[in-house]
Amino acid sequence: MKKLIETIVKPLVDHPEDVRIGVEERQGRLVCSLSVHPEDMGKVIGKQGRVASAIRTVVNSAEGASRKRVRVDIMD
Repeated sequence: MKKLIETIVKPLVDHPEDVRIGVEERQGRLVCSLSVHPEDMGKVIGKQGRVASAIRTVVNSAEGASRKRVRVDIMD
């Protein structure tokens, strides 16, 4: 999942070197914490959260093979 999120997010931002993704398992689900440069938060979230929602949709679609629920948290 980490690689998938990197592939989606890095082309969107102006500071791809500041993209950090932490993955941990909590209560049978994968929690991916996405951190970007403060100037890039708007680009990752998008208008009315549409980009963030699209990222979550793609990640949840891809998780079907792993059979674990995935949550993506966007942090600054």
